[in-house]
Amino acid sequence: MKILILGGTRFLGRFIAERALQKGHEVTLFNRGQSGPELFPEAEKLIGDRNGDFEALRGRSWDAVIDPSGYLPWSVAESAELLAEAAEHYTFISSASVYDHLEQPDIDENHSVGKLSTERIEELKKLEPQQAIAENYGELKYHCEQEVEWVFQGRSLIIRPGLIVGPYDFTDRFSYWINRIAKCGEVLAPGRRDKRIQFIDVRDLAEWIIRMVESKANGVYNATGPETGLTMEEFLNTCKETIGNKVDLVWVEEKFLLGHEVDGWTDMPLWIPDSMNMPGFLTVNIQKAMDAGLNFRPLAKTIRDTLDWEASRTVTERKAGLDPDKEKAVLKDWNEKGL
Repeated sequence: MKILILGGTRFLGRFIAERALQKGHEVTLFNRGQSGPELFPEAEKLIGDRNGDFEALRGRSWDAVIDPSGYLPWSVAESAELLAEAAEHYTFISSASVYDHLEQPDIDENHSVGKLSTERIEELKKLEPQQAIAENYGELKYHCEQEVEWVFQGRSLIIRPGLIVGPYDFTDRFSYWINRIAKCGEVLAPGRRDKRIQFIDVRDLAEWIIRMVESKANGVYNATGPETGLTMEEFLNTCKETIGNKVDLVWVEEKFLLGHEVDGWTDMPLWIPDSMNMPGFLTVNIQKAMDAGLNFRPLAKTIRDTLDWEASRTVTERKAGLDPDKEKAVLKDWNEKGL
């Protein structure tokens, strides 16, 4: 197949491009040429900007388009309309963050989504792109989906991933726990041991997406993992066993953490406090995707490969995770109180 990828050099797009090339597809990458320009010398590279500069795409044709870099519906609408006659199929990578009313677990593809008024969309258009995305990420992703489905009626595939993890994940959410357990000592573990969590290895997601594109599948699919329910305790214990370090997981109650201004998701990645009443956020139903062939590598493999990649990084500031001094202070207070 001739496949056009909008992006294709940073994280998910990088692995989609890699897998497509491994399977013998003819790949064209369209991006600004700023992130990983040295990657994939065997691929065709077109320089442009999806925020207005699509000139390099004009007059071309592809069997399929994969869009892992669309966040703003007005930008996605422009790319979809330009490619409507130039491509047979359009895959848009959305997000499970489109869902609202998260009070119940096991959300499937028919669950209600967050939507924006026309007036609100016009307000967001006036903002800088990153600010607009930060303010209404999930709702904007849903409206991106709508633009694709409107233009590519019966020829579109919408993927709604949860948290994507693995090598080249620069969000630091998953890798916070890998790095923290690699350092030994007492590790602050948040809230309930049996708290459900979800994430998917970027390579499993990319492999499945290519297979879905090859079959020109249509419709909407949740895509996260693992295959069976995973708890925070099981995840952290697997990290301990895989890394091989002797660490002491200290499970600290939610009320205590919140009282010490320890935030869910940012300070404690993968943890959403029960008090937020969002059990649907990390318990998304993925049966439809598994029926369509989505499968998963062992968690230990993801942990090992992420740790290996982390060893090559030189960053000093992280985007997520509890500050070491704050962790020590909270643990000290918790231990002194004998809780």
